[in-house]
Amino acid sequence: MYRVRLLLLLLGLVLLLLLSLWLATSITQLYASIAEFSPTLATVVLVSLGMVVLALLAGLSYYAFLLIRPRQQQRPPVAPTQAGDAVAVTLAAVQRQVDQIQDQGAKIGLLQRQAAIQTLMQQGDLQVVIVGVGSTGKTSTINAILGRQAGEVAASMGTTDRSTLYRLQLGGMDRKVLLTDTPGLLDASVWGEERGEEARQLATEADLLLFVVENDLLQAEYDLLQQLVDLGKRSLLVFNKTDLYPDDERDKILTHLRQRVRGLLAAEDVVAIAANPVPVVLENGDRFQPEPDIAVLLDRMVSILRQEGETLMADNILLQTQRLGDDTRQILNQQRQQQALTIIEKYQWISGGVIAAMPLPGLDLLATAAINTQMVIEIGQVYGCEVNRDRAKTLGISLAKTLIGLGIVKGAFELWSVTLKLNIATALIGQALQGVTGAYLTHIAGKSFIEYFQQEQTWGDGGMTDVVQEQFQLNRRDEFINAFIQQAMTNIVLPLTRSEPSANSPSHDSSNST
Repeated sequence: MYRVRLLLLLLGLVLLLLLSLWLATSITQLYASIAEFSPTLATVVLVSLGMVVLALLAGLSYYAFLLIRPRQQQRPPVAPTQAGDAVAVTLAAVQRQVDQIQDQGAKIGLLQRQAAIQTLMQQGDLQVVIVGVGSTGKTSTINAILGRQAGEVAASMGTTDRSTLYRLQLGGMDRKVLLTDTPGLLDASVWGEERGEEARQLATEADLLLFVVENDLLQAEYDLLQQLVDLGKRSLLVFNKTDLYPDDERDKILTHLRQRVRGLLAAEDVVAIAANPVPVVLENGDRFQPEPDIAVLLDRMVSILRQEGETLMADNILLQTQRLGDDTRQILNQQRQQQALTIIEKYQWISGGVIAAMPLPGLDLLATAAINTQMVIEIGQVYGCEVNRDRAKTLGISLAKTLIGLGIVKGAFELWSVTLKLNIATALIGQALQGVTGAYLTHIAGKSFIEYFQQEQTWGDGGMTDVVQEQFQLNRRDEFINAFIQQAMTNIVLPLTRSEPSANSPSHDSSNST
């Protein structure tokens, strides 16, 4: 492209040179002719022409510069490179969306999560969360780390029935560490599922995760660990209760664990401890309580928090912020969808009633363009998209043509022809069929426009055809048909019955004539 512009410029310069020679000759001849009568007038004319020529040359030079100058490509918006900047941008977007949510309960919950993230940013405690199946020694591990009896330790599964927080100050670190003990995973008790969900939720909020096991990993444990690692959670796999195994068996289990999680965790991130060793009976009959053996865990944990703590915290806050944004958008989309469905329901019965009162030949949806246009405008307003009337009309007509082109109008007509014959008198079949089919097609059109606005005013990769076909298939299921026919009977068929008593109540007609 640059070479083409340069070639054009050279051709232009050649033409300009030829024109300049012609212009110079012409001006010289003109000057000589005028000078014979008035040298002063000839000079004025010469100066004026010279100024005009200079202005033209200046203009041509400017446009030539624009022509040969390489165009600067427009740079795309620069995404925040720092996690803190990304968090600020996301929180601002979340706040704008939360302001639009009408459900006060959901709104309060989202605001509380937002406040918790902001508090986390200000206080800056590193969050270490301990998770694992019940009775693997999570609380014992907490006690050993703290060096005191912080929580209850028992043999029964599910002793910890709620999350518990402990603060810890590690040497050589400015930030404090917040230790979280969680309920057991995979608990078979009545409250096990609820507690397990709480533990999983807390695990996703950790800067560093301690995943405690007492033997080889169960498949369910492995799957959960893999999910958390894939989510970006920095994790240590803690093989606890090693005092219960002979040395050779303990080493064998530890080696197998490292092989099992290869690709998920580094070998040094799988550690063996004895958080609460079993008391030993001495020869004299006394009971000796060994000290917890957790040195390797403490060393690895402190090393990670010192070297990676700032990055882990920033990434974790960003992850929580993104999840908050996703949840906010989901709630807002549900609210918008419900509002849009209310609009669709209103206009589908308006459309059906108009068509039933004045049956349209062939049920051409273009005849109800005004109704569909207004429906598109109102759905767009729900999704924060301002659509003018001309644009809405164009969209409505395009979708109507798609419905007709795909044979959906004919298919809908046949569908309701069979259904209505089972529900109403023959005399009303024609009008009712037209009205109900029109309402049904308006419903499909409205649902298609919900998809259009949810995808930010695009039809997606498959275009309008795929969206319309998908909505037609979704809205011909038995449960939808049964509910729709009940509403149609109320909104379309019964009004027709009242307007045509002779077709349905002959005795009533005879009494009136009498």
